[in-house]
Amino acid sequence: MAPPERAIVFCVDEKSQIQALDRSQPMLPMRHGQTARRSHDYKRHGTTSLFAALDIATGRVIGKCYGRHRAKEFRKFLDGIESLFRAVWTFIVMDNYATHKTPLIRNWLAKRPRWHVHLTPTSSSWLNQVEGFFALITERKIRRGIYRSVATLRSEIMSFIEHHNTAPRPFRWTKSADDILRSIERFCACNSPARV
Repeated sequence: MAPPERAIVFCVDEKSQIQALDRSQPMLPMRHGQTARRSHDYKRHGTTSLFAALDIATGRVIGKCYGRHRAKEFRKFLDGIESLFRAVWTFIVMDNYATHKTPLIRNWLAKRPRWHVHLTPTSSSWLNQVEGFFALITERKIRRGIYRSVATLRSEIMSFIEHHNTAPRPFRWTKSADDILRSIERFCACNSPARV
């Protein structure tokens, strides 16, 4: 909520198993009265995993694609962030995914007193702002694309991130914390076992 001056706060996560799908026919564009259409059959060319860090102050995204999404790749991704912001206090917000809590990552963080981790509660992925970026890239690039190789998919993902970073905007909450808590309270009351 109030990081030290000249500190940087990143929301970090990975979007795993992004498939390079090649459709048998090109997508048919929308026409008046019709939605966009695509063929049901496709060919898989492999997968990639996108590791991303969203700077909450600017909306800028740092991203890297890897073939897998293990602690080893997560560590490489963190090394890349550290190389860009070596002498800066760094706060990262991330979920409780097993990869984030391995001894490899814990030891790496323990050796870096300028790094502080804040874990989001279970089932609260919406608190991690990079999830909004993942929704954006999925809707605008990944879901609509035709990719004949993993290399093409990775190139398109990185191109999207570069384009996003030309005019990034920080995420702004439109509801207050009290509004969000009241909404959760109403949801829980409506879905309690006594009501069902």
